[in-house]
Amino acid sequence: MTEKRHRRITSFVPRSGRIPERQERALRAHGATYIIDAEIDDTYVLTERPRLEESFGRQAPLIVEIGAGAGDQIVAHAKEHPENNYLALEVWWPGVASSVSRIVREGVDNVRLLNADAVVALPLLFGQGEKPVEVWTFFPDPWQKARHRKRRLVTPSFAQIVADILPTGGVWRLATDWDDYAWQMRDAIAAVPELVNPHAGQRIDEDDPGDEGIVGGFAPRWEGRITTRFETRGLGENRRIHDLEVYRG
Repeated sequence: MTEKRHRRITSFVPRSGRIPERQERALRAHGATYIIDAEIDDTYVLTERPRLEESFGRQAPLIVEIGAGAGDQIVAHAKEHPENNYLALEVWWPGVASSVSRIVREGVDNVRLLNADAVVALPLLFGQGEKPVEVWTFFPDPWQKARHRKRRLVTPSFAQIVADILPTGGVWRLATDWDDYAWQMRDAIAAVPELVNPHAGQRIDEDDPGDEGIVGGFAPRWEGRITTRFETRGLGENRRIHDLEVYRG
């Protein structure tokens, strides 16, 4: 009897989309420079650790964005902070193409892209040696239908992965425009002893159900986070924006 193979639950659904000709040209001309060449299977699983140091051509503080989308946030910050290296993890190929085009247009050279699932990639990339000084998770897919919430990225197990790759004092920044996901993020972080929330008990929502009595815990908006189309859409639909900022103790 053939053993049934269980499908891996991911926080994304593989999808493609039309890539404008301008971005196609950028990919052809510059993709090899900014997209990290790595062994990745057809489910976006990174199977071998790439040499990040060689990709950047230098050693510098590293910031990692999970789900960088079209690159708006990471490229804007990289332009303002050339002293850092930036790694964008994104499975949506049109987003990767848009990011390459944006990198070229803005004239930055300290951003690299990896078309891989962060859940599997992060432990392999940073299990030993270099660690990122910051990790960003801004407006991940909310999977708002109850039956889909098992797909949400930020869970206690994922929070543990982030804690394991951050150095002492390293920062994890998050934002979402969905209340119940904000509370879930807060609770997931609270479940990991290595992660410290300096804003515990702050900015309490009156309707926050709290997990085991935990309420609040949200940070003021980080000045380095630009307003992207995801935030604009949420505000346009009268949703609240929640920020979280925690560090590795």
